[in-house]
Amino acid sequence: MIAPSMAESRTIGALVAWARRTLDEAGVDNAAQEALWLVAHALGLESHHAASKAEQPVLDEGWVHAESLVSRRAAREPLQYILGTQEFCGLEFHVSPAVLIPRPESELLVQEVLRWGEVNDDAVIVDVGAGSGCVAVTLATIVEGARIVAIDRSPEALAVARTNADRHGVGDRIDCVQGDLLSPLRERGMAGKVDVIVSNPPYIPEADWAGLQPEVTGFEPRAALLAGPKGTEFHDRLFRESGEFLVPGGFLVMEIGQGQLPALRQMAERVGGYAPLEVVADAAGIERVIIAQRLR
Repeated sequence: MIAPSMAESRTIGALVAWARRTLDEAGVDNAAQEALWLVAHALGLESHHAASKAEQPVLDEGWVHAESLVSRRAAREPLQYILGTQEFCGLEFHVSPAVLIPRPESELLVQEVLRWGEVNDDAVIVDVGAGSGCVAVTLATIVEGARIVAIDRSPEALAVARTNADRHGVGDRIDCVQGDLLSPLRERGMAGKVDVIVSNPPYIPEADWAGLQPEVTGFEPRAALLAGPKGTEFHDRLFRESGEFLVPGGFLVMEIGQGQLPALRQMAERVGGYAPLEVVADAAGIERVIIAQRLR
């Protein structure tokens, strides 16, 4: 859809209306709200100011910038990448296509680490597949004396995590390390020294990839989402490898996909060394987080 011409009204209200129609035609959910957010961002306004200043004229530079942002969203680029931020546990995190966009259900990971891990100022916490650093940074802001290691395979993701750690004033308390799952812990001599291992590993089976939203398949990092044929390949590795590093009574806390719990229960029993899994459902009632305690 073409934006209003130079001869037509070039007000904030006209721009928002065009943006809404464009996003509607592109099949974007919540088009009205997203149109307001995008226009406000392009014009350097708070969204409520954009809504209350509908008759205010828009300069050419702002108009062109807004058109660019709306066009990107109409092409189904995620809103969070366009705006560059996503809220998580009440904190604002920088995000880019190098990292998975934090989801509300992943906040359960933070909640359960704090509830089950009995973390204190001496705790050692490892976040595997840290991505944007949302889990590691949030925990660092709450448990001020904990030692936190954030691991990711992607150097680009770790750069985002470091940015977020510095943004929230915890950069000196999070060790961002590149590596494959828990291998960096072995290099650091951390066997038997970790209180909590927390992870939102890739858990989408290969067969499900094509059916996901275009925002996911076209823009989010595939390696952070796609696990393999079963979808539980990374959980299997974490079950097998975590025992070497967890203290007796320590916890492995992982996010899981819908319907994966039975296979993961069998996996934990087969690996051995863990108490029966505890399970937490998300707001939609989906089994979303499992907690495995290392036997003493």
